[in-house]
Amino acid sequence: MPRIAPLDPPYAPDVKSSFDDVMRGAEPLMLFRVIARSERAWKKIRAGSLLDRGPLSLRQREIVIDRTCALAGCEYEWGVHVKLFAAAAQLTEEQVRATVIEGAAAPCWSAGEAALIRAVDALHAQATLDDEEFQELTHHHDEAQILEIMMLCGQYRTIAYIARGLQIPLEPGAPRFPG
Repeated sequence: MPRIAPLDPPYAPDVKSSFDDVMRGAEPLMLFRVIARSERAWKKIRAGSLLDRGPLSLRQREIVIDRTCALAGCEYEWGVHVKLFAAAAQLTEEQVRATVIEGAAAPCWSAGEAALIRAVDALHAQATLDDEEFQELTHHHDEAQILEIMMLCGQYRTIAYIARGLQIPLEPGAPRFPG
């Protein structure tokens, strides 16, 4: 059980409606049920969501999220994203593994994807990109994409704080970190 108890059904009508919007009718994730204990926190997390169609492809978005979660040691959110999005993002088993273990050095990435992963690594380690890292990123991504990458890294670092800090258990059927 997480450190803050999740909401249990039956949910208030407005909460149920928001869960249905996010989960498209599926059972809400434990993370969402915990965050929804605070109306303000739930509204803010939902308002900041970057899972809509943005300037990055689904594949690029999921590489950023998976690598950010892996670096933050957030097996919960990494597993949720691998389970829900890896196939649609056309991430191979080798690439999913590389988001946790090999990173940008894995031979399974294109040059643009490796640059993306190096940027995530730099943002995680230093909260910035040096000139060389930024220039490499600009060879493969435009300004809107670069901003989205930075926002995704920050948002999923926050999600990692919540999931790990509150000890949210893994979702049923969600994969675990390899190795």
